[in-house]
Amino acid sequence: MDILVVGGGGREHAIIMKLSESPRVDKLYCAPGNGGISKYAECFDVPATDIEGQVALAKRLKADMVVVAPDDPLVMGLVDRLNAEGFITFGPDSKAAIIEGSKAFSKELMKKYGIPTARYEVFDDSEKAIAYLKEQNSYPAVIKADGLALGKGVIIAQSEDEAVQAVKDMIDDRKFGESSARVVIEEYLTGPEVSVLSFTDGNIVVPMVSSMDHKRAYDNDEGLNTGGMGTIAPNPCYTPEIAEECMEKIFIPTINAMKAEGRTFKGCLYFGLMITKDGPKVIEYNCRFGDPETQVVLPLLEGDLCDIFESVYNGTLSQADVSFKDECAACVVMASGGYPLSYKKGIEMHGFDDMGQVEGAFVYHAGTKLEGGRFLTNGGRVIGVTATGKDLQTALDNSYKAVSKISFENAHYRHDIGKKALNIK
Repeated sequence: MDILVVGGGGREHAIIMKLSESPRVDKLYCAPGNGGISKYAECFDVPATDIEGQVALAKRLKADMVVVAPDDPLVMGLVDRLNAEGFITFGPDSKAAIIEGSKAFSKELMKKYGIPTARYEVFDDSEKAIAYLKEQNSYPAVIKADGLALGKGVIIAQSEDEAVQAVKDMIDDRKFGESSARVVIEEYLTGPEVSVLSFTDGNIVVPMVSSMDHKRAYDNDEGLNTGGMGTIAPNPCYTPEIAEECMEKIFIPTINAMKAEGRTFKGCLYFGLMITKDGPKVIEYNCRFGDPETQVVLPLLEGDLCDIFESVYNGTLSQADVSFKDECAACVVMASGGYPLSYKKGIEMHGFDDMGQVEGAFVYHAGTKLEGGRFLTNGGRVIGVTATGKDLQTALDNSYKAVSKISFENAHYRHDIGKKALNIK
């Protein structure tokens, strides 16, 4: 099969590397791709959000399958267009992708079908939102932009002043454009967070190995929220008992709820969970593979990803082999200095071989480009350095050892990825 992967970050690199292991895969294409991906797949400079451009490219390449990885094109309906043209696709259509595209939709779905989540209210009027905040008078409070905001549309306000400012920024000043015309204000939950990616064909749901993301920019969970500074898998907080409870109260009810709403979800559904004192609750849904969770989950997958993708499309996931190695994986993200605010691009990177890797680890390229045979930085999160091992400490040691061999000006990474997990007995 010739497969086109839409997107250009570390997640897409991880998908491409796992697809390349399948004996059924002949050629791999990626649009737009990046410097590291270009060593493994032919890249085309078509933005992921250029719906018609992506459809035209898939036709020109006569792709046998198209994998749509990022949230924006999924919510915008790229899968709908590809399906209308007869392509085998992986990813939900726009009716199902709304589970991530609208926070208000997902909260209302959970309320209607009794899926455990935080208490919340939805507002499109800043005065009413502020009146509600004052009436609740409970901090920290969580304020979320309703629509997609590059993973940055969530403010955890520590005080009334912060909360009021966040509401005004979002609703009145449209900080995230139309995505923040509506906001969801919800109670602040406490407990360990767990990410669970799952395959679903709309009939059954097959969870992948759990993972733990590290969102804050600096060590000890300090600094601004980012798209993710590193991950480990599996997550030790996610015990077999909790997994069973999640399957019964969250995973299956979500798939059934979407089907009942006429929005059958086929693809990768990401469950962002918090293990509270009252049991697991949903913090958020994503309609696609998480980034950088994918970079630790897919290296542990033993099944054939091409087969799995096809079975999701055909509604035959129950027949697919989805198994995982009994190992651990760790990913340390190396970012540009200044991320997630402003940072330089075009800085030369050193320490790779010609495929962009280092010994003992796999380097998933996120924001890189290849120019004149040199890898240059081209984004905030530049690379994710992933290693596996028989236990978490081994995986982390291997990953950090590889990180120490890679250098570029103002490189920034956290030194405590996985530390919390190691302390959980």
